[in-house]
Amino acid sequence: MKNHTLPKTYIIGISTRTTNANGKAATDIEALWGRFWGEKIQEQIPGKVSDEIYAVYTDYESDFTGYYTTIVGLPVSSLESIPDGFVGITIDTTVYQKFVSKGKMPEAVVNTWLEIWGNKTLNLKRAYKADFTIHGDKYYNGDQAEVETFISVKE
Repeated sequence: MKNHTLPKTYIIGISTRTTNANGKAATDIEALWGRFWGEKIQEQIPGKVSDEIYAVYTDYESDFTGYYTTIVGLPVSSLESIPDGFVGITIDTTVYQKFVSKGKMPEAVVNTWLEIWGNKTLNLKRAYKADFTIHGDKYYNGDQAEVETFISVKE
């Protein structure tokens, strides 16, 4: 798998703290996405630099089996103006492995995460800084949708 170095990115969005244990993340993250769409969060984010939606997984307690924070939001020019009830995060420049989920969403992304969690070699190399998915224009292509997933790895 080829490594990619991505530049520093600022994200403003909404968040939840969750764990993959007992299916909790599936419920919590689905509720977070429901809130994102239902409350039109993307329209409330100041200084956005694109309409690509980021789902960021960060603040890991340990590894993918422990608690972590999920943030759904948009890339912004700075974190100077974070609305009440929102969070801001800086994704620092680092090295990532990229995966592309293709097909019906969210199932295609779930299958990518199952592949990542099942890859023992990758999991030993994971940095557990900030991992994220980018939901760009192709995200809206129904059964032909695509989402990119970036996993932070140790250099």
